[in-house]
Amino acid sequence: MTLSISRRLAVMFAISSFVLLALISVALHELLERDLLRHQRAELNTRLEVNRPLIVKTVRAEDWTHVRNKFEAMTPADGRIEYRILSDDPRFTYGDPLPAGFVAAEGFGVLAEGDREPPRKTLVRTVPGNGERPDVRVMVAADSTPFIETLQVFTLWLVALVGGGTIIAALLGYYIARLGLRPMQRLSLEAQSLMPERLSTRLQPAHLPEELAEFTDSFNGALDRLERAYQQLEAFNADVAHELRTPLTNLIGQTQVTLSRERGVDELKDILYSNLEELERLRAIVNDMLFLARADRGELARHRVEVSVAKEVERTVEFMEFLLEDADMSVQVEGDARACIEPSLLGRAMTNLLQNAIEHAERGAQITVQVESRADHARIAVRNPGSIPQEALPRLFDRFYRGDRARSGGGENHGLGLAIVKAVAAMHGGAVFAASDNGMTTIGFTVQGP
Repeated sequence: MTLSISRRLAVMFAISSFVLLALISVALHELLERDLLRHQRAELNTRLEVNRPLIVKTVRAEDWTHVRNKFEAMTPADGRIEYRILSDDPRFTYGDPLPAGFVAAEGFGVLAEGDREPPRKTLVRTVPGNGERPDVRVMVAADSTPFIETLQVFTLWLVALVGGGTIIAALLGYYIARLGLRPMQRLSLEAQSLMPERLSTRLQPAHLPEELAEFTDSFNGALDRLERAYQQLEAFNADVAHELRTPLTNLIGQTQVTLSRERGVDELKDILYSNLEELERLRAIVNDMLFLARADRGELARHRVEVSVAKEVERTVEFMEFLLEDADMSVQVEGDARACIEPSLLGRAMTNLLQNAIEHAERGAQITVQVESRADHARIAVRNPGSIPQEALPRLFDRFYRGDRARSGGGENHGLGLAIVKAVAAMHGGAVFAASDNGMTTIGFTVQGP
């Protein structure tokens, strides 16, 4: 199950707090352990130094009884502190003998005796000989149980504080996260109110944190693009319905008239030829729409080969020779460039551009196709006599747009030619352009170079 953002933040707060508190607790535990050891050693050293002068002043064996009595008086009844005096001369000793194998080395040490736990801390100092008394070693042993118990209690408190602190941090983190995410919740509720019938509604970035304001601006930008796409789709659907309705209406009308009375064979042939023209027009619209739909999905030209662009243009000109002759027009191809293209797509785009030039230029005009090689692309431009209003230039490549005719649906042109040119350019990583000045119109596109 995926955790909510609030719970994720709470978990992260808890983990962070646990790690931080654990590190602090380890450091405090280490400091306390060292400090307790320092205090224990200080106590051992103090007890030894307090009694050292008594041993130093005792030089005769008959006076050693006083030393023994003094040490017995200073030894607590609970045995927490124990004194031993070690000497090669049995007359100058005190306390129980050491366990077998234990060596009373000079300085601080640990004394383990039988099953006694925990081992006691010890301090051994040598007192130089004087008179009859030889060198003796004085050992003070202290029970470390109070120090260990103090350390254990402190450790339990640390564990409890770390656990409690982690839980508190998790709860506080959850509360803070919920509090901090309230603007996001309000934004979510606002987004849920968006409806298809109110596409112009936008999220309000006012009084939002900087991060959410940036997100809101990006989301509103996406809504703007979605609204434009939706509007284009609505217009496109209306255009398609309009374009298809006219030939379908013609077909239905002619068929109804034909069936209204008896017809001769020749008359029926004429009607069928007329219907066939309308059906061909319908097929052309459908094929063009399917092609544009593939381009809209981001399909790219897949069968590219490196070719001479001018030669491909000349092949298209030869294909359209009869149309050019009927219009008493000629085409001049200038320049050349190498490019990786799909020849069939380039031919389709050039056919539409030349068809557009033939339809909009005066009879007998000369059409010029300029092919140029640029740094990273090839540029193909078709120039013909004629002018286009400047306000119409940005819409030339819109689907079903006709710059000089109402959308009556008549004629061969159904308003998708230049839209297909734009799609072909996009499939080759290029773009389209259009300009009209000084009585000349230039329309073309670019494709990526080799």
